[in-house]
Amino acid sequence: MSTLDRLMPPVRYADVNGIRMAYYEVGPRGQGTPIVFCHGFPELAFSWREQLKACEAAGIWAIAPDQRGYGLTSQPETVSDYDMAHLTGDLVGLLDHVGAKKAVFCGHDWGGIVVWRMPILHPDRTAGVIGLNTPYMARPPVDPIAIMRARMGEDMYIVAFQRYGEADAVLNANVRKAMDFFMRRPLDGPPAAMAGLSAQKEEGGESPFALVKMVQAYDPAVDPRPFFLSDDEFEAFVETFERTGFTGGINWYRNFTRNWEASEGVEDKVTVPSLMIMAEKDAVLPPSAADGMEAYVSDLEKVLVRDSGHWTQQEQPEAVNNAILDWMGRRFPK
Repeated sequence: MSTLDRLMPPVRYADVNGIRMAYYEVGPRGQGTPIVFCHGFPELAFSWREQLKACEAAGIWAIAPDQRGYGLTSQPETVSDYDMAHLTGDLVGLLDHVGAKKAVFCGHDWGGIVVWRMPILHPDRTAGVIGLNTPYMARPPVDPIAIMRARMGEDMYIVAFQRYGEADAVLNANVRKAMDFFMRRPLDGPPAAMAGLSAQKEEGGESPFALVKMVQAYDPAVDPRPFFLSDDEFEAFVETFERTGFTGGINWYRNFTRNWEASEGVEDKVTVPSLMIMAEKDAVLPPSAADGMEAYVSDLEKVLVRDSGHWTQQEQPEAVNNAILDWMGRRFPK
């Protein structure tokens, strides 16, 4: 039995949208509005283990899939098979499989980008949206990769990910070191002023968020940042990504331009009940990234989680659970 098997509900499988999707389910199937938890990079359904426990205890139907390219779910080889049409289509197929007409979709990191597209691309299947760290992002006037390249340089991780095989090789070469680099809390102390993805590369300076280079140079032995995972939890991530590699997840990033092109002419408007949970110390997606969301999301509540970096549902699970359960209880009572 793997470490992950010991720490999660029994895995289930669904043949959806041309792939075999692994998912974990708790609570009373068919009763009330389910929550579908959508992870980011480099994560898994396992990232939602504490939220699944809380939903089960509260009698809420909840589902967390390993999404396309991750964990026990299929990893198509074609890059375009990871575009937004496929990622949202997978979730529609999962609803069909479990017999749910609609769901509240809760997404973190890249999963947040996906769930904010659900009410736009699949309004008949979306009851509500919970964004964790990731705000709703309106369509930019030009290709977002071009914007990031001009503002932050070639080594900014999303730009670097466009070069097929390079980042994959670095991360896959030492999965344990890569996961050690990613899965840490920020240092104690008040949050610094953070520009997030609005950061600017100084002339002659290094690219902000040059994660691939940072992983290459990383030495865990001298990293002062504290852990937030137990040894078993850390091993669950390492065991999984040593088996799968990171290419499936990186391929999501390789569709930024394709997704932008496909969204031309689509209205930037979310009208379903929505909750935005922000993390005080997220350097990539700081609370300020959610400023102005109200112009695009008409029924929005915001909650700030204190003393959390990017991995909020794992760093501060109790605060995240309280925010989700309170909102669900008011907006989707059983």
